Amino acid sequence: MTDPQPNPERSRIVVEEPGDVWFFAYGSLMWDPGFAPVEMRPALLYGWHRAFCVRSVRYRGTPAAPGLVLGLDRGGSCRGRALRVAGADRERVFGYLEEREMPEEIYSCRRMTMATPQGLIEGYGLVVNRDNALYDGALAPLDMARRIAVCAGERGPNRDYLAHTVRHLDELGIGDGPMHELLAMVERLAAEDEKGGRGKVGAPG
Repeated sequence: MTDPQPNPERSRIVVEEPGDVWFFAYGSLMWDPGFAPVEMRPALLYGWHRAFCVRSVRYRGTPAAPGLVLGLDRGGSCRGRALRVAGADRERVFGYLEEREMPEEIYSCRRMTMATPQGLIEGYGLVVNRDNALYDGALAPLDMARRIAVCAGERGPNRDYLAHTVRHLDELGIGDGPMHELLAMVERLAAEDEKGGRGKVGAPG
């Protein structure tokens, strides 16, 4: 098993209605969308939450010590951003989003209702597929922290990915208590490991 790789046979993002389309961003798309949205609004999504629930064995981990990256998982709520994609740019933007976010079936696109300061809007977003082999959302918070504290891959340490996520959320004014709690656990475990306090955190299996 590797991190998601391009799959040309996977269906494209399908949006039936014409014109501009709203797309929900909960992670790096908020601060680095890679395209110019026509409009961006703070948005609240019910029924889904931001979580480190996707296994990474290449970018933030290895097959022997898999790391974790973000996904939008069932339950709770999530504060993010609604990005309005211009109708004229839909094909190009959706192609880009598929290449960047959906190279394998761990994520799928679904219709969703978002609450914004201007009212409810209908749009789309990417959620995790729990039946995919890359889904790893059953870990307890401490087990998540232990994994993130020690894992690293081609794009660097897993804990840097978490720290950058928390920093960007703070800069956007998005309070996410679970992310802060997870980072605090990771920093404590990493400090204990570096100081040799209670022994090595240990690489997860």
